[in-house]
Amino acid sequence: MKTDLTDTTASKINKALVKARRAIGTPAVGMVLTLVIVTDEENAYDALKAAGDASREHPSRTLVVIKRVSRSPRDRTQSRLDAEVRVGADAGTGETVVLRLHGEVVDHAQSVVLPLLLPDAPVVVWWPVNAPLDPANDPLGALAQRRVTDTYACEQPVKELAARADAYTPGDTDLSWTRITPWRSMLAAALDQVACQVQGVEVEGEEFNPSCELLAMWLADRLDVPVRRTRSAGPGLTAVRMDTDCGPIVLDRADGSLATLAIQGQPKRAVALKRRDTAELIAEELRRLDPDDTYASALRYGVERLKQENGGDAPAKGERESGERVAVPAPVESVAKGPAAEATAEAPVKRAAAK
Repeated sequence: MKTDLTDTTASKINKALVKARRAIGTPAVGMVLTLVIVTDEENAYDALKAAGDASREHPSRTLVVIKRVSRSPRDRTQSRLDAEVRVGADAGTGETVVLRLHGEVVDHAQSVVLPLLLPDAPVVVWWPVNAPLDPANDPLGALAQRRVTDTYACEQPVKELAARADAYTPGDTDLSWTRITPWRSMLAAALDQVACQVQGVEVEGEEFNPSCELLAMWLADRLDVPVRRTRSAGPGLTAVRMDTDCGPIVLDRADGSLATLAIQGQPKRAVALKRRDTAELIAEELRRLDPDDTYASALRYGVERLKQENGGDAPAKGERESGERVAVPAPVESVAKGPAAEATAEAPVKRAAAK
């Protein structure tokens, strides 16, 4: 059921929600959280579809905030709020309100959203694109216990990661971090199967892919060993190679779907490691609303510590045999070193156990 409201108020929107629930025979509110999506018209459809799919696992009230840019100075002084209320089959397992803000009300979106939040329920704010540099201090972000951004959608994702580290507040998270959850689980499980010392790691993936940088920082932070970041044609992350005193451990995914895990002394295994869509990523983030300390530690490790080594950039996949170098601006293609990496000649390498 859809209800269109033009030049409306938050009070009228709440009344429309109650009326729509009664009309479809579900007067009770059975939602577990409020998901606020801050986006533009171009990306609203994809974000709303992802939220609708995720609502099958997390029934929620979804508020989509679309800030409409006025074309003339006269229109910018005229505030107007248009809304589209969706309940029932049109809103997945929850209910959806699409809010279009015009004029001066664009700068006061929090005053529109606040009366529409579910009482005594967690609030999650998600910016699919154009996230603020400091989500916690954003007027809408201040309403939430969890703030979700996506550095992959930024023009300069590596620089964006540095800004996220400077402004990190408990409750912040990033879909670029969520994308590497299966990789982190697989690598941790592989290390649990061997009693070896990790001496170095190589992370291979697309250029300008923040998930590759985050995985490299996580490995450098947790293992305290040098981590080399190399470039490939993708898609996304393509391989992780860990050199140990028992032989190499390689997780290779060349096609973005099926990966091969190779551990010295064991047969190779095919593992499912497909690239997940946005709905799956959002559903994972909604499963936990507490601060992600592991993400914070990896993020604070810092992309500025990914430095070049051996007087040049790491070669791309397929160029190792020829010895050609790939000219890549730092710090995208780089080498990450742990806090004790410079002292590896004097100090023994730490064991491959999680801190």
